[in-house]
Amino acid sequence: MTHSKYSSKTSYLVLCGLFTALTAVCSYITIPLPFTPIPMNLGTLAVFLAGALLGSKYGAISMAVYALAGIAGIPVFAGFQAGPGVLAGPTGGFIAGYIVAAFLIGFILEHLPKRTSPPAGRAGELALCMAAMAAGAVLCYCFGTLWFMVVMKAEFIAAVTMCVVPFIPADIIKIIAASILVRRLRQFI
Repeated sequence: MTHSKYSSKTSYLVLCGLFTALTAVCSYITIPLPFTPIPMNLGTLAVFLAGALLGSKYGAISMAVYALAGIAGIPVFAGFQAGPGVLAGPTGGFIAGYIVAAFLIGFILEHLPKRTSPPAGRAGELALCMAAMAAGAVLCYCFGTLWFMVVMKAEFIAAVTMCVVPFIPADIIKIIAASILVRRLRQFI
């Protein structure tokens, strides 16, 4: 390994730490919803950014570190919560979903442009970024909803009503904002 490879790896590990911290800060910003134990928060914004800016490997690592920090007792989860009990609760699937969502977003953005040519220009890049983030959000919804069904013994329709439907409008806004931020921040990473 050359000096530049060490420097690059170190830079990405530092960025992983920053995105772990960003996810924690974004998770603190919550809006409790009266009809579901799942709070609305900005955590997925950080997930979208981590996957798109750090790529599949380092995006997933940053989210895994976030989850491990919470499990270890550092209050990084929504509502300043921590501990393995949070993962065993109704929101645990979403936290696990952060890891796979960041991986999927990074994977799509790393591999899809090489195999297909997106529509020309910035609009095509923006559309591809938004599509990758939407795919990550759907995967996170799947993990979160399935886990919610197991933990809460909820029926599918009830779980989707509590875990997906109320979050779609906010996640669309987060995807648009994150895609615009990625275009502006990519030059610095």
